[in-house]
Amino acid sequence: MKLKYIFSILAALMLTGCGAKKVTNNVSVTVEVNTTSATAAVSTVSTAQKTTKAAVTTTTAKAEPPADLLLNGKETVEVYEDIKLKDFITDKNVDLKDGEVLLNTDDTGVFEVEIPYIYKGNEFSKKLQYSVIDSTPPTVLNAGWDTAHKVGKDFDLNDYVGFADNFDKHPVLTFEGDIDPDTVGSYPLTATATDCSGNATTWDITINVVDQVPAAVDNNPRVNYGDFIARYDGDNVRFGIDVSAWQTNVDYNAVRDAGCSFVIMRIGYYYSAITMDDYFRQNIENATATGLDVGVYIYTTDNTEEGAREHARWIVEQLGGRKLDFPVAFDWEEFGNFQKYGMSIKNLNDIYAAFADELEKNGYSAMLYSSRNFLNNFWSEKTKASHPVWLAHFVDETNYEGEYAIWQASAYGRIPGIAGDVDMDIQYLDKKID
Repeated sequence: MKLKYIFSILAALMLTGCGAKKVTNNVSVTVEVNTTSATAAVSTVSTAQKTTKAAVTTTTAKAEPPADLLLNGKETVEVYEDIKLKDFITDKNVDLKDGEVLLNTDDTGVFEVEIPYIYKGNEFSKKLQYSVIDSTPPTVLNAGWDTAHKVGKDFDLNDYVGFADNFDKHPVLTFEGDIDPDTVGSYPLTATATDCSGNATTWDITINVVDQVPAAVDNNPRVNYGDFIARYDGDNVRFGIDVSAWQTNVDYNAVRDAGCSFVIMRIGYYYSAITMDDYFRQNIENATATGLDVGVYIYTTDNTEEGAREHARWIVEQLGGRKLDFPVAFDWEEFGNFQKYGMSIKNLNDIYAAFADELEKNGYSAMLYSSRNFLNNFWSEKTKASHPVWLAHFVDETNYEGEYAIWQASAYGRIPGIAGDVDMDIQYLDKKID
């Protein structure tokens, strides 16, 4: 059953905006009555001479609400909280008409809701005020450990850290401590991200100003695909890879013969425009021709719901009705400097929902690709439960406790048919994928 939202908001009482002050719950004493049935009837009978017919007059008494009505609600609720009327009401001596209706919590401020209730078979309503507040501090997504800053370059701490807020699209970053970007040295700082409700998260970071930023060192051991299969083989599992233009020309016959059963390939990516992966057409034709199951994913940095819908429509157009063996995966990874995209955590969850909705309108389904860290700290439980999850966690044994249908266990695989590294995946056949 779909839950309905109550949007009966009295404009004169609404004090919207982030960080609204707590307001005492003032209950309107005016009770609106809506009744369609009679509660009392008085009949008068008069008999005239020379007739046996009686004229009957009926008078209906107006139904009244209980004189001792008790119907109170919570003074405050959290922004975006899923709370039903039956859970919002704290005290009552009447029956709610529909306690499953969701309270509107889409913004902060003071709101008014009309609560329908039943008394002696008649429907009445009472208006209650409530405050929607944000008491959740920003989440640190990238704390900026071991940060190296080139001497002489302008310094902006936003370049080295990432954070997000559940409600505020633009939390503010400040720091305490001194740094001279023109002088080589180590500078300990205390960073603080503050949202518009005054909630703050603080952490320590050291900025190393250096003559030359060292190149990233790759000490990751490479894993043979045959060894990968041997390690994780068992009931209800099968093995695959995911590829993009980075793998260039793939020999899918050799890939299949190495024990691979499926390939999830990048169909395109978005930075400022949607661009098809240079090898997508080649990959999907050749992989399909060898009998491998196929799926696609899109890498995106878009920050709007309409942009996500455009992505979905573009994918549908490129597929041209082709059947896939997996849902279309949504890959958003720019968490290192998330604040630069002008979104809240809620916004990106809604963007993924819009992407999935647009795909479903066109006969396809969606899947969320994300790492363990962001599945735990960013994506909502509602989002993760709505569609299958493709988990990325590069460890021997994952400790992610949520549900997932596919595990991307390594980015350092070596398989016949591909020159260089490839991502290696495990699908759990007892997990729902469509």
